[in-house]
Amino acid sequence: MKPLSFSLLLMALSLSACQTAQPQPLLSPAPLPQMERLRVYMNQREMASYSDPYRSQQRAGDDLEQVIIEAIATAQSTIDVAVQEIRLPRIAVALAERHQAGVKVRVMLENIYARPYSQYTPEQIAQLPQREQDRYAEAHRLIDLDGDGSLSPTEIEQRDALVILDRAQIPRRDDTADGSAGSNLMHHKFMVVDGRTVISTSANWTMSDIHGDIKTPKSRGNANNLLKIDSPELANLFTQEFNFLWGNGLNKRSSSRFGIQKPHRPAQLLKVEDALVQVQFSPSRRAIPWEQSSNGLIGRTLQRAQEQIDLALFVFSDQKLVNLLEPVQQSGVELRALIDPGFAFRPYSEGLDMLGITLADQDCRLEAGNRPWQQPIYSVGVPRLPPGDLLHHKFGVIDRRIVITGSHNWTEAANHGNDETVLVIYHPVVAAHFQQEFERLYRDAVVGVPPAIRKKADQQRRECPQILTRAAATRSPEFAKRTASSAARPLTQTQAQKRGAAKSGKSLFEGKPLNLNTATQKELESLPGIGPKLAQRIIAARQKRPLRSLQDLQRIPGISPQTLKRLEGNITW
Repeated sequence: MKPLSFSLLLMALSLSACQTAQPQPLLSPAPLPQMERLRVYMNQREMASYSDPYRSQQRAGDDLEQVIIEAIATAQSTIDVAVQEIRLPRIAVALAERHQAGVKVRVMLENIYARPYSQYTPEQIAQLPQREQDRYAEAHRLIDLDGDGSLSPTEIEQRDALVILDRAQIPRRDDTADGSAGSNLMHHKFMVVDGRTVISTSANWTMSDIHGDIKTPKSRGNANNLLKIDSPELANLFTQEFNFLWGNGLNKRSSSRFGIQKPHRPAQLLKVEDALVQVQFSPSRRAIPWEQSSNGLIGRTLQRAQEQIDLALFVFSDQKLVNLLEPVQQSGVELRALIDPGFAFRPYSEGLDMLGITLADQDCRLEAGNRPWQQPIYSVGVPRLPPGDLLHHKFGVIDRRIVITGSHNWTEAANHGNDETVLVIYHPVVAAHFQQEFERLYRDAVVGVPPAIRKKADQQRRECPQILTRAAATRSPEFAKRTASSAARPLTQTQAQKRGAAKSGKSLFEGKPLNLNTATQKELESLPGIGPKLAQRIIAARQKRPLRSLQDLQRIPGISPQTLKRLEGNITW
């Protein structure tokens, strides 16, 4: 089946608009209907429940892991998995069983999560950034069946997911398969079974993303969604994407391609039952017009709104997207947005733009191009979540009939660097599930500008006069023709790279630390607190012997304790 033309999409949208123009009833608390071939699952859904298989807790939500396992169990010929991280042993066992039954299984991971946790030595654990040490501790608790604090060979064989895959001799690769030190981020979260069934989710296959943290009994897993789609045509597109990543082998001549090394492919439009589905895989080279990128697809979809847009996003930091939303909202479209608390009020957050707030960084500098809305809205905020959980969704609902979802965060890093999936689905039944999830999150959300953020913004206006200058500039007709005024102290290229790394959020939550032993001078200069001279000293030091710890780095002249603190979490060895 060939992809549908865009003219057919417009026709379908017109018909759909006529059918749904009447007032929408309030969402019922009863379970929602599902399509037969396109089903939606939410791991914190209130009208479903299951028993957490690892913590023996009855809890609300759909069991995303069980959905994945059941899809694996149907496989007769092939299973292709491209997921940033896999740590759940039940999934690994399900894959091993089908592989032993003769099913061809292939697994693609992000390289920083491609090592079994049970293989880390105490010395290596001690050198990990604090966040990674916390992740290790969680994995240790999962593997340690008897809770005695040590991992026996039997526990490792039964509970370390990557060991289970390796013992079953399942081929697995990561984003170093092209001979590089790794791509920007292999951030996909999909599986294709028998060239027909697609699992696409916002969740990594880990305890924290699906069930909840072992150390925090009240945790329910980061808020995530999962789609199970029965469509050979859609599965073919996902298989093509997987094959670009997999390549033809693990050697210097491997044809594996990640990031912008993959060919650019525009969004494809297909039909599943009576739903229209668009899919596009990231990233896009910057030479490609933004409108043709994944973020461009998101933007075009948002512009279709006539009445309502609701967003539930882990991180929102693409300036072009928020600029595009402003006239849509001013045209009378109701806009509500929830952003994860860890990202919502950072200086680069577009949630601040919608709230009309400007924040500078610690050096009193403003991001080039930042444009707070002149007519702020106060329906933007953060959800109240169980302890330890994050808002990990990446979805938008438009007019209760269109859904944007996938693995793709609404950032420049996702658009121009990461391997990602964006799905746009046109169907009111599918949209109802996402709308119900949004209403659940929004019901107890904290919206508007928090007093602490307002106080910080007021203080910065007194201490950073360029904020007032920028605010005046945004009201001038000439502002749209330039990226920043001279009084805003535009960032140098190196500074922009550093702000961009922070803006993507990747080093704070989902990204890849920079390897100090393989990084180029330019890459080293992109780190916070590292200029050309310090970068040269780092290169000279590692040429004598590899850097293995923060203590090694501290011995380099010019590396202060403050710089070490800023580097922690952004570097590896």
